[in-house]
Amino acid sequence: MPQANAIFLSIRPQYVSKIFGGTKTVELRRVRPKYIAKGALVLIYVPSPVQSLVGAFKVDRAIEMPLKELWEAVHDRSGVTREEFDAYYEGTSTGVAIFFSEVWNLPEPIELRDLKESVGFQPPQGFRYVTPSELASPQLAELVEDTETAIQSSFLTQKN
Repeated sequence: MPQANAIFLSIRPQYVSKIFGGTKTVELRRVRPKYIAKGALVLIYVPSPVQSLVGAFKVDRAIEMPLKELWEAVHDRSGVTREEFDAYYEGTSTGVAIFFSEVWNLPEPIELRDLKESVGFQPPQGFRYVTPSELASPQLAELVEDTETAIQSSFLTQKN
């Protein structure tokens, strides 16, 4: 069973800049990661054209609800317009919001080619769980160091 101590999320560049700028404190998803808990670490991967791991944030909570209720709960924190929200969730009736805090921006992004060489990294399509070997890699150790206690406690509170 995967453990939710950390996940990679693929987030578009325009939204990552809002996260680091503090205007986006909720990440929207169509699918809820099954194993995600308060205190879990989300590693932010920016797809093309950036193709780099750029930072992380700590999960405060994740909710799933009907879209009308979700928009009311997140509209002022999501970093998207109502039109973008509706377009993203087209064809579905519920959505997921991952509320976060404690955002870390890496001093130097870790490029995809370096991640592939060091740990055999495969970019997430939407999200994927971080493997223990990836978490133990020297490249991710600095990023994970400050959240180790919080992550360990999220393991202890996991429910199937």
